[in-house]
Amino acid sequence: MASDALKDSRPEFLSKPIQNICCIGAGYVGGPTCSVIAYKCPHIQVNVVDLSQERINAWNSPNIPIYEPGLNEIVQKCIGKNLHFTTRVEDCIAKADIIFISVNTPTKTYGVGLGRAPDLTYVESAARTISKVAKNSKIIVEKSTVPVKAAESITNMLKSNHHPNVEFQVLSNPEFLAEGTAINDLLKPDRILIGGDNDDKGKWAIEQLSSVYENWVDKSLIITTNTWSSELSKLTANAMLAQRISSINSISAICEASGADIQEVSKAIGFDSRIGSKFLQASIGFGGSCFQKDINNLIYLCENLNLKEVADYWHQVLVINDYQKKRFVDKIVKCLFNTLNNKKITLFGFAFKKNTGDTRESASINICKYLLDEGASITVLDPKVEYEQMIFELSNPQLNLPIEMVKRKVQLYSTDVIEACKGSHAIVICTEWDIFKTYDYKEIFEIMQKPAHVFDGRLILDHQHLTSIGYHVEAVGKKFDHTLK
Repeated sequence: MASDALKDSRPEFLSKPIQNICCIGAGYVGGPTCSVIAYKCPHIQVNVVDLSQERINAWNSPNIPIYEPGLNEIVQKCIGKNLHFTTRVEDCIAKADIIFISVNTPTKTYGVGLGRAPDLTYVESAARTISKVAKNSKIIVEKSTVPVKAAESITNMLKSNHHPNVEFQVLSNPEFLAEGTAINDLLKPDRILIGGDNDDKGKWAIEQLSSVYENWVDKSLIITTNTWSSELSKLTANAMLAQRISSINSISAICEASGADIQEVSKAIGFDSRIGSKFLQASIGFGGSCFQKDINNLIYLCENLNLKEVADYWHQVLVINDYQKKRFVDKIVKCLFNTLNNKKITLFGFAFKKNTGDTRESASINICKYLLDEGASITVLDPKVEYEQMIFELSNPQLNLPIEMVKRKVQLYSTDVIEACKGSHAIVICTEWDIFKTYDYKEIFEIMQKPAHVFDGRLILDHQHLTSIGYHVEAVGKKFDHTLK
């Protein structure tokens, strides 16, 4: 009886079944996440809204704007039924029971927190729009990567602008998606994390959001915390993963100098159950929209909390990541007789990892910058990256590359490996696309300049086979004997 009385005391928006979800932001988080929610919850209407008509048009076309294995199939099954992509932001906010904020939160490029703090312009804009439009109480969910206590800021914005008798409960529900496996991560998550206030209304709001996920996720995998713990857990998870990559990459430098083999070292330590084998693949460094941004966010938080030693610790993860890319290019220059002037270099891959077209913070961007600074001409081969996106990345003012020079000296191919490699002095593996393992490297060897070089920055090729063909091979974390026999 007591529990029934408690349930009766709940406001309607914290007790009625969820029937309508609005997601603000049709990007890499909002699009896939809400597509899977619509797929698994056919009884819920899901509206993904965005101010960009071009992006919404792309979602409503057969050629959706994000490449993720399995995503297009789910979108096509649900679109027009209970999944809708639209620019009608205010209409969808008004009728939603739950609103996800999934907007971009880039690192600030100006003012206080330059290069460290996240830019919450779009989060603030979303919150102000919600408070202006909402005529009834709602649950607001921050899905964007945000700093600790962002939910508190969102709550204050909503409270200061809302209509009479309108109440908001703000939850933190960070995503833990890995691009390239995002759909599998959504369908079979390791965990769902929901943070909210510790009072009754906060707990009831968490139950409401949890009820959505429980349509396909076992309740034992749904972790509930306070809001701040949820927000910090997101930053910490990405920081820890990036730390492992920088740690193994630092060891790869020792391997190259000493003659140890990084793949053998990774295998040996990965068998230790306390360490495990994941994220021990040495490479030219991590990329993507999350790792560097979230570590910078964590550093900024530490600096503001006067935790200088902690900030310095996490900063070193980024230092090693940059060092790994720079020393990889230094090896290319050294092997090509200390000059790349007017030499053609072919990069295999521009996306930051395989099975995605996302190029944000890709290691290939800095590799290209260093090669262009040395006077090289570059041909990029990538099956999913568009030319305009590549040029956009290389036009970043921070790279200080003249745009006309970039357009003149950088070409992109999606499938024609022979044309991409014709007359090239070296192949540089920057992305671990599986298709790169299937090429006929003997045929490629015949059309390249001699000596023909391969620099494997992802450790995906058969180096012994390449050497037998006649290539000069270099790879991350390995020391090769190039003595003429």
